[in-house]
Amino acid sequence: MKFAPLLRSAALVTAVALIPATTAGVAQIDGRAGPEFAKVAAVYQRIKASYVEQVDDDKLMRGMIDGMLASLDPHSAYLDGGDLQRLETMIDGNYSGLGLSVVMEDGAVKVISPFRGSPADKMGIKAGDYITHLDGKLIYGGSLDEAVAQMRGKEGTSIRLTIFRTGREEPFEVTVTRGVIELEPVTWELEAGNIGHIMVNEFSRDVGSDVFAAWKDMQSKATGRLNGLVLDLRSNPGGSLDEAVALSDLFLTDGQIVSQRGRARGENITYDAETVFRGDIAQGLPIIVLIDAGSASASEIVAGALQDHRRAVIMGERSFGKGSVQSLLPLGRDAALKLTTARYYTPSGHSVQEGGIKPDITVPQLSDPDLAKRSKFVMRESDLRGHLLNEAGLADEAMEKDLREDPRFQFTSEQLEAKGIKDFQLHYALETLRRTSPNKVAARAK
Repeated sequence: MKFAPLLRSAALVTAVALIPATTAGVAQIDGRAGPEFAKVAAVYQRIKASYVEQVDDDKLMRGMIDGMLASLDPHSAYLDGGDLQRLETMIDGNYSGLGLSVVMEDGAVKVISPFRGSPADKMGIKAGDYITHLDGKLIYGGSLDEAVAQMRGKEGTSIRLTIFRTGREEPFEVTVTRGVIELEPVTWELEAGNIGHIMVNEFSRDVGSDVFAAWKDMQSKATGRLNGLVLDLRSNPGGSLDEAVALSDLFLTDGQIVSQRGRARGENITYDAETVFRGDIAQGLPIIVLIDAGSASASEIVAGALQDHRRAVIMGERSFGKGSVQSLLPLGRDAALKLTTARYYTPSGHSVQEGGIKPDITVPQLSDPDLAKRSKFVMRESDLRGHLLNEAGLADEAMEKDLREDPRFQFTSEQLEAKGIKDFQLHYALETLRRTSPNKVAARAK
């Protein structure tokens, strides 16, 4: 594993976020920690001498490292071998597998979101699903890396997943055929009324340029001028910090996009508009940004920047709430430490950690027939064991959804399906843009 190209491309802020450390100072061991190190040595010696089976030193050392990092937060980890290879393929956005973003929750593999258009997505796997068995073998209680490795595989091969879904009484099985996951980070559609719909599925390389190209392509295909844009960041777990800045800069002409603050001086960085792209490519046109509980980190950076600058109306559901930055610190030639080193903040100084981005207009996904049942079990950063607390000390009720019934949102999924509406949140965003003139929305945003 060559670290130089990996570090150059690993400026990630995701649900498993990474940013290369600009300075990696080594702290001196506190003399007061001597007795604690003595305890570690004593435990090691007892295990080597008395455990029922002989234990390799590598296993014990890895266990100690993993234990230290697990005591910090859910996003710090030790990476070597296959872990680093998986990181590299995640950065490249090209691998063979199912196309799932997953986490380990209380010993179970939980789906954060399937990537749009992936084999898993096509087979109906949803955010919030629990995977309990792979090819009939129980994976509960195992490691996330082992489960991910089993789900990866040669294109065209199949794997049987046993799924537990909230709201269903019995688990069910789905057989998914692996494919080459060449993630399309940006896809677009020109909707009726000359409304652009750009979907950013993840923040890999060149997302800013891809969105710019999509905008130009839509302009060339529109009958007249474009009248508005829906920027869709739903179920986008994040990606490159640089690309989050670039995407935001497409629509901002001045001010701060995001800042990060840490203990080390080198971790205090501000990212400003007009540093990647000049001007606002959609100047004067209204923009709606769609987010949901699966929109994390880099997605939240974009939504927070456009919201704070009043350049866009944020619509959908409160985002995931991952506001921490991880630095990839090399440890020799074939290992690295992924360590939380900073928090990031929106232009107004709002920390996204725990609370996420609150939409200006909350719109439930009424086209989901399992909405009521699944909403009780939506997972966000604040649900992860050992997560960093928001410095503002948010109360739980500050992050709870508004439970008051909204007369606009009383349709059932069956009623919407009968009307041909498969994605209510998108439908509502598009209708909002169609019934509001560009001049009125632009003036309101300013």
